[in-house]
Amino acid sequence: MTITATALPKSGEEDGTIKYAGIGPLELEAGGFLPDVVLAYETWGQLNADASNAVLIQHALTGSTHVARGATDEEGWWEQLVGPGATIDTNKFFVISINIVGGCYGSTGPSSEAPDGRPWGSRFPLVTLRDSTEAESRLADALGIDAWHAVLGGSMGGARALEWAVTFPGRVKRCAVISVGAYSTAEQIAFAQAQTLAIRQDPNFNNGDYYGDAAPEHGLALARRIAHITYRSALELDLRFGRQAQHQETPLAAAVLGGRGRYQVESYLDHQGSKLVRRFDANSYIAITEALMSHDVTRGRGSLETALSGATAEFFVAAVDSDRLYFPAQSRELAAALPGEVPVHVIEAPIGHDGFLTEIGQLSEQLREAFFA
Repeated sequence: MTITATALPKSGEEDGTIKYAGIGPLELEAGGFLPDVVLAYETWGQLNADASNAVLIQHALTGSTHVARGATDEEGWWEQLVGPGATIDTNKFFVISINIVGGCYGSTGPSSEAPDGRPWGSRFPLVTLRDSTEAESRLADALGIDAWHAVLGGSMGGARALEWAVTFPGRVKRCAVISVGAYSTAEQIAFAQAQTLAIRQDPNFNNGDYYGDAAPEHGLALARRIAHITYRSALELDLRFGRQAQHQETPLAAAVLGGRGRYQVESYLDHQGSKLVRRFDANSYIAITEALMSHDVTRGRGSLETALSGATAEFFVAAVDSDRLYFPAQSRELAAALPGEVPVHVIEAPIGHDGFLTEIGQLSEQLREAFFA
């Protein structure tokens, strides 16, 4: 297996610089095949001589590799945890974040060029989280990282971290699984199907072969609206918006259906949909969502306890108390099934699932003591 030389960070290269590594062909769990996979990633800090200080941070569904500031001053999504002097101190640790296979932030995905020179589009195969773990293991090999000091993530990132610890137990010394359970439940799959169907039913979707034409922006925006409702709690939406009208709009003044103004919460969801459309590919949204639907550490491994019995990492499990997408009970189920006594740490936040992003600082000291002291 030949890995491209760009896999290795160059001397003096700034933190947070996007890099690319070709990892070769990838045979996929569901039977598909990708002949030439590229992974995009960012790094912070320096890998030490024996590669014992490497930390892998996994992004969530529509997240990027930009965990913290670096080459640009753009804020990262886990600034509260990562950086010089932070919990994961980049003066001590070498931090890497990898864009998942199927994504649209540089890794091979549906918008990437296939061997015939056209975008993959509708031909892009189903990729599972296990497939992405296999791909990432090859990048770790190229970097000379035999074992991670720690692998951690929240939401889909937590699912990816858990899959690493179970698939490659000898390569993960510590694993933090935040705001996700051991598998995607029927309800989570149902929410996901509604999102992917919203995209597929957009008139511009064209079975996924829309590149060069109008993109299915309305479908992608609707998918984001559905998702965002699950990311926030009912209490948070009530406290922020209640039943208030959006500025001068009149929700109860319309002579015909479709002519009324919006409530503030509707305007908020419109805004969230529009923001995602500007930065994300619709096919990648489907590909990654279906990868998350595949999340199940027990698949082909027996019961939950049996599947987890071979994991040798120290585990850190955490949940957001108001999460209504990945309920805290799922984190407790995971912790109870893991070898040894694993407590469940709690982020107290009224916001809901997104508390794993906005309130991750609540876990700073616990994570420092457990993994990074």
